[in-house]
Amino acid sequence: MLAPFAVLLALFAQGGAIASATSARAAASTPLGGVNIVDLGRGSQTDEADRAISFARQLHAKVVRTELPWAVFEPNGPNRIDPDAQTFTDRLMNDAQAAGIHVIVNVDSSPCWASSAPASLLAQCSPKTHTVANTYPPSDPADYGRFVAFLAQRYAAQLAAIEVWNEPDQANEFYFGGSNKAQHYAALLRGAYPAVKLANPPMPVLGGSIVGANGVFLKALYAAGIKGFYDGLSVHFYTLTLAALRATHEVQLANGDHTPLWLNEFGWTSCWPKHKLQQEQACVTKAVQAANLTNTFRALARTPYVASEVVYKLQDSPLEEFGSITARGAHKPAFSALSHVLASPFASPSAVTLSLRSRGGRVLASGGAPVGDFMRLEAFHGSVLRYRVTFELNRFNRYSIALPRVLGGHGLRIRVSQFWSGLAKAAQKTI
Repeated sequence: MLAPFAVLLALFAQGGAIASATSARAAASTPLGGVNIVDLGRGSQTDEADRAISFARQLHAKVVRTELPWAVFEPNGPNRIDPDAQTFTDRLMNDAQAAGIHVIVNVDSSPCWASSAPASLLAQCSPKTHTVANTYPPSDPADYGRFVAFLAQRYAAQLAAIEVWNEPDQANEFYFGGSNKAQHYAALLRGAYPAVKLANPPMPVLGGSIVGANGVFLKALYAAGIKGFYDGLSVHFYTLTLAALRATHEVQLANGDHTPLWLNEFGWTSCWPKHKLQQEQACVTKAVQAANLTNTFRALARTPYVASEVVYKLQDSPLEEFGSITARGAHKPAFSALSHVLASPFASPSAVTLSLRSRGGRVLASGGAPVGDFMRLEAFHGSVLRYRVTFELNRFNRYSIALPRVLGGHGLRIRVSQFWSGLAKAAQKTI
């Protein structure tokens, strides 16, 4: 998933304040707030689309994101559209338009006839089910370009953007198989972008769809020639979301890229205390999940380089409790929180808190803060800085730090701040 703590921290140490040069689209308004909903699958029913858009409307979503697998749409050859897939997608798009909601479509999954998978995998590929061969990019990117151009034209009035593929840098290769990933992904973008622009010039094309925040894959994409073939970069950040956005934006600016970031996946799974981890993410309580969503939307409300913030996801599913409603459709605390913050995002996130006590000749500092970024503790004797440490909050957004014994247990001024909100929102106490 994300880069290790040390790598991200090194990125922050290299840069100072982030420049605010971004696209006019991102700067003009708050990010498009919304939620990931049901994806197109083999056998998808139109009532699933109806329910998803109904819930999204209740949440005051401006946008929803869905996956439209190419392999489901054109399983048997180019221009041979599966009628059930088109019926479901038409229903979803029409429902969204009637609700005043736009749709981001993520288009991945090569059909068997188009996949570049090795022959051994292609031999097992079936139009009727998902196989490993579908994760490989197409042999001819122009085939993919033709398909996304079809979507851009057919659903021109309903779409907010087309996101090219899903998580090509994901280590588990569930979505983008094969070697030379940066080069193959760059080729895919070069096939998609001009085709979409020819079919529908205003349609935003999103590149990236990346999970790595250390900049390594993004730099490889720049080297492979992606610049000029996207209108924004999609990112999926679940851990240290705010820090990851800042680090990625710094890499963009260092490479002369001023396109906005679309945060198209982020969220927390409310599986605590049943589990500790789910889908590689730390489980939290339902209350913490709700608070995290509220604080993240509030923190990003005035961030000019972020164009969207789309929660993963609307509804729980087996082994994934990221939803704001349960698998049975019951509202979780996250539903009310998300509904409120999507309707009214302009408020301050939760405050940084600090409590100090002396124990055994040393100071113990503890408290909490809003989710999403690194924290810093500083200890002063008078005006002299004597100690500084950067740290992460735990899964419940709490911290407890024992200061070095050499500092003593009294006569200290302690300041705790979050990188994102800065010193103006720091908590400070003297002991």
